[in-house]
Amino acid sequence: MSTSASLLSSLLSSGSSGIDISSILEAALGASSPGIDVTSAVNSAVTAAEAPEQGWETQESTLQSQVSALNQIQTDVSNLDNDVQNLNSIIGPFSAMSVNSSDSNVVTASAAYGSSQGNHVIVVNNLATTASWTSAALSGSTSVMPAGSFTITTGSGSATITTDGTETLSAVASEINSDKLGVTASVITDATGSRLAIVADSSGSASNFTVTPSTGSTYGFTQVTGNNASATVDGIEYQSATNTLTGAIPGVTLNLQGADPGVEVSLDVTADTSQIVSALQQFVTDYNTVVSDLNSQFTFNGTSEGVLASDSTVRNLQNDILGALDYAYSPASGSTTVPNLTSLGISVDNDGKLSLDTSALQSALANNFSDVQSFFQGSALNGFANSLDQQLTSFISPSDGAFTVDLQSMNSQITDLQTNISNFQTNYIQPLQTQLQSEYSQAEIALQELPNEMKQIDAELGENNSSSS
Repeated sequence: MSTSASLLSSLLSSGSSGIDISSILEAALGASSPGIDVTSAVNSAVTAAEAPEQGWETQESTLQSQVSALNQIQTDVSNLDNDVQNLNSIIGPFSAMSVNSSDSNVVTASAAYGSSQGNHVIVVNNLATTASWTSAALSGSTSVMPAGSFTITTGSGSATITTDGTETLSAVASEINSDKLGVTASVITDATGSRLAIVADSSGSASNFTVTPSTGSTYGFTQVTGNNASATVDGIEYQSATNTLTGAIPGVTLNLQGADPGVEVSLDVTADTSQIVSALQQFVTDYNTVVSDLNSQFTFNGTSEGVLASDSTVRNLQNDILGALDYAYSPASGSTTVPNLTSLGISVDNDGKLSLDTSALQSALANNFSDVQSFFQGSALNGFANSLDQQLTSFISPSDGAFTVDLQSMNSQITDLQTNISNFQTNYIQPLQTQLQSEYSQAEIALQELPNEMKQIDAELGENNSSSS
């Protein structure tokens, strides 16, 4: 038997994994065009062998979709939890204050979180002024100062400035500024000419300083005295080195805008309900986002539900989110006008989403502010906001939250599948591909040589028959 025929016989009888016997027989017997498409044959066999891997890849893709969906839900739940924590905070919207002045040209004010509400009467007697000294006018900014010297004495020290009759106003100003005495010198120019102005860096009576010319010096300095601001708050006089007054009303900063002695200005410190309305609007928006996330997982779209429809953690969250709407507040003593969300103008539709009637909310805030605050914060930050915060934290806690545990499990499964795929490729598919490539290549070579060898056999058989005759 010829070499090629022996090789084909060996390949056909070896049972090599993945060898397409029919392709080789067809090529050998002439049922198809001679030769084998080695690449196509190997790829086909490898694809068939990769069937288990395709199953793993499908599982991995499903898990990755679940991780993505759960991460989105976790993000949206975290936003909602931030909302309720804000509503429960002692420096949150329920502690925000606003101040209204009856004459903002005289006094305005701002109130810190938690300031006491109330009405106050303010009288601004005078504004704070800043101490200054100004020289006599000269013809222009480049004019020189007379020869002589003068001493500037401030709370920061003193310095003597000497002029010889050649220094300009600007040069003297620069020299004063370089001494860093807590004053600033400059050249001012108006219709009367140019003057050296020395002004304290701060206002109030403590800013006063002296400028003392030496005997015989003729600078013509004039002084403006620095004075404290003065205001009467609820009948008590207060002074401030600046036009900002603190301490007269706890938590309130008064900004004195203009003096109007003897005229009373009313100042109302009230809760800034606009921040509460805004905070609750954000709560409703973020709550509805979470509900939409959950509804999308349990809505049948004609072929299937969401990738997390069978996830118990997501189902538990849905139950808790909807159950939170049933929260009822009851004070330890007495009664309340705000026992539930409905009494605040918050209603729920058939999809579990909320809507907010801002008019009803503003009415509740205007008429029963403390009841609204108590509903959310309870008697000791233990009301509705804290209750929902605790529920949401059980899902999103980075240490042991249900989402955290769920995601860890999913990611672990993904890692295991990736390891299986990698090992399967390395330990089975790649060696199989190498083996098939070699075997099919040998078969192809044998098939290419077979026609010539058949002719040789036929010739030899013909000669033998002739001899026998």
